[in-house]
Amino acid sequence: MATNYYEITLALAGVCQSAKLVEQFAQSGTANEEALKVSLHSLLQTAPQNTLEVYGGEEKNLSLGLGTLLNQLGGQAEDLTRYWLGLLALAGKLDKNPEAKSQLAQRLAYLPTQLAHYEIQSEQILSSLAAMYVEIISPLGTKIQVKGSPLYLQQLSMHNRIRACLLAGIRSAILWRQLGGSKWQLLFSRAKIAACAQQIYSSL
Repeated sequence: MATNYYEITLALAGVCQSAKLVEQFAQSGTANEEALKVSLHSLLQTAPQNTLEVYGGEEKNLSLGLGTLLNQLGGQAEDLTRYWLGLLALAGKLDKNPEAKSQLAQRLAYLPTQLAHYEIQSEQILSSLAAMYVEIISPLGTKIQVKGSPLYLQQLSMHNRIRACLLAGIRSAILWRQLGGSKWQLLFSRAKIAACAQQIYSSL
């Protein structure tokens, strides 16, 4: 099967978008609200027609993630690198754990019922998503250590936001794997991924 770098790049941008939101919340206590909404809604897309549909059907919905991905592929090593690579590693562990995958699918299937009563960015939903991350994803492997301002990292509501974003990142990382994404590509096909990301980003 030929590698579809367009699809893989979109999913990787989805991972980077979640990672960037984590960084924004941890450092400044706020994040890009539009990007957050797109990332959280990706958790509802369990049977998309194509990759772009996971992100609301428009490339511009991933502009934060595409910009972040380009910076990362350009060699900007920082905490952000640990976040998105950590998400890819945890998604790999989840992929090999049928019980955890089944648990997560069951919990996410209940999300639309909750959304009949609450907005996706409400404290109730964020708390619910954070619990899924803590109970199902965290035990699978090395925890992602989030760095930021103690002022924000001591707040429970901020913990919930960060963990909800990490869960959305896992969604994109699983998608990336399903599309044929691999660590080898990140080593040997960086130029192709970067060129594809640049092409999409420039057209926004």
